[in-house]
Amino acid sequence: MPHYTVHIGEDALDGKVEPRLIAALSDAVGSVFGERFRTLVGVDLIGIPRHRRGIGGLPTDRIAPLVTLSMREAAYHLPEVPDAPARLIAATADAMASVLGEGIRTETIVSIEGVPAGRTGVAGEVA
Repeated sequence: MPHYTVHIGEDALDGKVEPRLIAALSDAVGSVFGERFRTLVGVDLIGIPRHRRGIGGLPTDRIAPLVTLSMREAAYHLPEVPDAPARLIAATADAMASVLGEGIRTETIVSIEGVPAGRTGVAGEVA
């Protein structure tokens, strides 16, 4: 299952942004792998209070999202989906900018993590 974890300045989350971000990130995966994958996407939005976020050694109030997508490593190497990691990074940055504004793009860090076969599980069973 594709899973996003988004660490973002708490001030960006206002009750209206959350459903839009969840939908946009799910759409990002769907745009690369197809609609079937979109329905599998999990998203966790983690708000960080101002005094708990720093950049360059100093506290900051910038939104500066750190977005991590984790899924099985094999999905990044499917022959029918060439350049999947690059496409996912671009689609994820586009999704964040579509909801939070184009200005956020330069502060959005996207990390793609691949989980090796046999290292994920569902309902207590290796999947």
